[in-house]
Amino acid sequence: MNILIAGANGKIGRELVRLVGESARLHARAMIRDSAQASALQALGAETVVADLEGDAQAALDGVDAVVFTAGSGPHTGRDKTLAVDRDGAIALIDAAAAAGVKRFVMVSALRTRTPEQAPEKLRHYLDAKRIADDYLMATSLDWTVVRPGRLNNEPASYRVHAFECGPGIAEPGYGEIPRADVAAALAAIVPARNTVHREVGLLAGDTPIEQAIQAL
Repeated sequence: MNILIAGANGKIGRELVRLVGESARLHARAMIRDSAQASALQALGAETVVADLEGDAQAALDGVDAVVFTAGSGPHTGRDKTLAVDRDGAIALIDAAAAAGVKRFVMVSALRTRTPEQAPEKLRHYLDAKRIADDYLMATSLDWTVVRPGRLNNEPASYRVHAFECGPGIAEPGYGEIPRADVAAALAAIVPARNTVHREVGLLAGDTPIEQAIQAL
């Protein structure tokens, strides 16, 4: 399976590139904005393609079987940049995937996108942008999965998580944390997992081995 990773130079993206590079059944195509980023990602086992979410990314999808959207402006950037990447960039890549005949699309989103008013004010524009992109993806005919991690940290991977169903009418648990490295490992398990198609998957730090946690959804 050839996976286009949007946001490959981010912390989750780089770890996902590394994990996919070690897999016998998956292959990573790292989408980057700057060719200077290519060598480090190629050393992790990926091929690279230069494309911009704020421009035309159509060419990056040639020969791709799945897309993982890990790009993000982050909650600390201004509203305009957040909307350009997390909302408009995500929607543009969804449309490009559909036009290219790529069926599988995994979106890295966040918990609390449906209740941004419960989040700190500095996070609300970020969560709102994510919600719009998520809703757009879930209204398509793509084989989508929306992944909703809790608060991200940079602790080492434990390769154990608490994975749970999210969605309208389903109460989300307390807003815990999860290492970015464990989110990346969960993504590597989720992309080929057919039981995650058309589902919203929450992720927090937990005690269940990742493959087992994903299979049990």
